[in-house]
Amino acid sequence: MISYTLPDFVKLVFALCTGAVLGGEMTASIAELIADRVDAMPAGERRAAHTLVANYPLIGLKTVAEFSQAAGVSSPTILRFVARLGFQNYPEFQSALQDELAAQLQSPAARPLPSVAVAGEAAPLLAATLDNLRETFRHLSDRQIADIAARLADSHGHMYLVGGRFTDPLARYMAAHLAIIRPNVFHLVGQESMWRDRLIDMGKRDVLLIFDIRRYQESLVHFAEKAHRRGVHIVLFTDQWLSPIARFARHVIAGRTAVPSPWDSSAALFVVAETLIGAVTRQLGADSTARLAEMERLR
Repeated sequence: MISYTLPDFVKLVFALCTGAVLGGEMTASIAELIADRVDAMPAGERRAAHTLVANYPLIGLKTVAEFSQAAGVSSPTILRFVARLGFQNYPEFQSALQDELAAQLQSPAARPLPSVAVAGEAAPLLAATLDNLRETFRHLSDRQIADIAARLADSHGHMYLVGGRFTDPLARYMAAHLAIIRPNVFHLVGQESMWRDRLIDMGKRDVLLIFDIRRYQESLVHFAEKAHRRGVHIVLFTDQWLSPIARFARHVIAGRTAVPSPWDSSAALFVVAETLIGAVTRQLGADSTARLAEMERLR
């Protein structure tokens, strides 16, 4: 386990985010509340948490009895789990999940344009982006960063990266960096049938990084499921409402993406990707330095 310190850039962003420009506090999603509190939960409540994340959010919209049966715990354990997340009762918990489900299914056309003057358009977008960064890193622990970085630094297997319609540039950017500091890094491009053809080469020693935000890409979900069946270690980069791929992922990074625009923002996930690139480089240490030096000699 490494001792991880956020880059000075991210610290600066945090400082800006705590300023008056942001105005108010964003409401944490239930997935974020779980990430914050799961380490303090008894075993039964952790099983409830893992069951909810693996079937997010639909299992939480069922009755207490159905949720408890799916999690293999008692109904009182489900109610204690809900209370630990800060809800007064089960209906209040379900109401929050229903609101999240509605947000998850929104298309860009359903999101109204902000009513601001053209000259002032940048300010609310900047404020929301900074808030997204602050909230994303507030729910992303140093331990999780270290665990993911350690897995990405293990070059015994292959690493594959892929994203959706708007998030694949993040996968390509991250792959370009990681391919410099460790071997066997592949960005999956081209037709979706070509991704599936790569499954034959994937196994338990390999890791698959997937970027998927609302509206979630069905082809990515199917691809993740097939990779999961082959024992591939999946790291998911998604939004606060969680892509269905979460049920197959070993690690889930839920970044804030909503901004005052019909389009979601990937800025927070981009900074997470850069943070991980730096963490992996430090994990590899002398190996990455030697690899870089050899690359320079081959140019």
